[in-house]
Amino acid sequence: MKICANARIDARDELISRLNLPEPLADTELILAAYEAWGDDCVKHLIGDFAFAIWDDHRKRLFCARDHFGVKPFFFSQTADSFNFSSRLNELRLDPKVSNTLNDTAIGDYLLFGVNQDQSTTVFKDIQRLPPGHTLTVENNQIKIQRYWTPSIPAEIRFRDPDSYVERFSELLSRAVEDRLRTDRVAVSMSGGLDSTSLAAIAREHSTVGAFAVVYDTLIPDQERHYSSLVAKHLGILITHLNADPYSLFDEQVSGDMDQPEPFLISPLTAQFHNLLRLCADFAPVALTGYDGDSFMNEPRISIRTRISRMLRKNDYDRFFPEWIDESFASRTNLRERYKQFWIKPAVGKRPAAMSALNSKIWTSLFEGYDPGATRLNLEMRHPFIDLRLVEYLLAIPAVPWCVNKHILRRAMQDKLPASVVNRPKTGLITDPALQLVRRASVRWLDSFEVSPQLRAFVNLDRRRSVVEEDTADALWASLRVYALNYWLTNSQAYVRRKSETRGEQMQDHNRRNCLKMETMHGT
Repeated sequence: MKICANARIDARDELISRLNLPEPLADTELILAAYEAWGDDCVKHLIGDFAFAIWDDHRKRLFCARDHFGVKPFFFSQTADSFNFSSRLNELRLDPKVSNTLNDTAIGDYLLFGVNQDQSTTVFKDIQRLPPGHTLTVENNQIKIQRYWTPSIPAEIRFRDPDSYVERFSELLSRAVEDRLRTDRVAVSMSGGLDSTSLAAIAREHSTVGAFAVVYDTLIPDQERHYSSLVAKHLGILITHLNADPYSLFDEQVSGDMDQPEPFLISPLTAQFHNLLRLCADFAPVALTGYDGDSFMNEPRISIRTRISRMLRKNDYDRFFPEWIDESFASRTNLRERYKQFWIKPAVGKRPAAMSALNSKIWTSLFEGYDPGATRLNLEMRHPFIDLRLVEYLLAIPAVPWCVNKHILRRAMQDKLPASVVNRPKTGLITDPALQLVRRASVRWLDSFEVSPQLRAFVNLDRRRSVVEEDTADALWASLRVYALNYWLTNSQAYVRRKSETRGEQMQDHNRRNCLKMETMHGT
């Protein structure tokens, strides 16, 4: 058997014990051993971030899998004579048999929601995505995709002693951080909020920690410099602040900042995001983020989707549908109905906000944007709060009081962080930086950019308002997606032409065609 894998397997000691294996073993060897022991069910015994493919020579089949939350990307394409896969979408586009035909529904989803609502597709018709929590097998020239994990509420956990809830939570969070380190230096993307500062406090017990934060000093009122500095001093760690005030929208601080395989990964604030990651990469090969503590520990009384679905009464959907989307395009892809169905189902159930987050399509885009294949940096971004053991525990314990206003995290960190941070209410930015920036003359060019001919198939530019006329953040960001899509359409073809000129010859190599960019390879 042979394996290609982009993987980090957690709970290694438990897995090694159950498999009765010697130590030490590489992650790929653990995956192979699990496959040999349990076959396709191996994924039910794996915890961590992974995308892998195993060639089973005995059965003449390819078995592939993607982790529960989709932290590691997995793309694939099938032509008449080959099945190609990669953790980098653009690598598959180098195959001349893979067309550049766009997936109109994915384009529509981008313009409406900012993310693709179908996790099995990409913006290209000929390139597919393996959804999180799924396996894929190729056997006898047939592809079979199956779900192995579905987000659900586990059996309830109750303790007699309230302190037991906090103790177990602390154990799981510490383990989630430790399993993601594997290095003597780690960067933390650390704001002044509770989630990321908690990770820094735990990580410093095991590694040298450097904290990195984006701050505003003049553009908007912002207290992140104050609170993040307070935590850094308390923990005795280095902190570097990236002042975002000088950045404009759609900046390219480094050539190629916005060269992305899909428009979903282009943000008006791309440059400051990439520069923050560059600072992290200069410090350590691994960085931790505080994403997504809010979803599991800050259950609101009523979810945002429920609020919006109540606002959008039966005949109100057209009023909120962007008027600048081309009518023939909207009709062809049934976008109005797609928009309505997205909002019409209110979040219900025992943990509506948490379950809504687990079923959200935003995570796929977010994690793929953090991947080295998108950032082009030697930096692994890891997310301790997105740990299967921790998530299942937080879903199992009583939401009240533990998962309201992050009560359980505040209890766990009361002796590790300054009281002013532990007791600080959840605090977002007072206003959206993009709203402030569009009022500056320097970004007026967003209303007069050179239009790609392809854009007119999707957008009626005559009906698009000036960006300075948008008075809400949601409307502004939707309008800015028009520019981002135009940029991507203009540069996407040029990117592939450049790469093809320098690397096209390598597409004849068997290993590159069948094990593209999955980091490591082992065989047995």
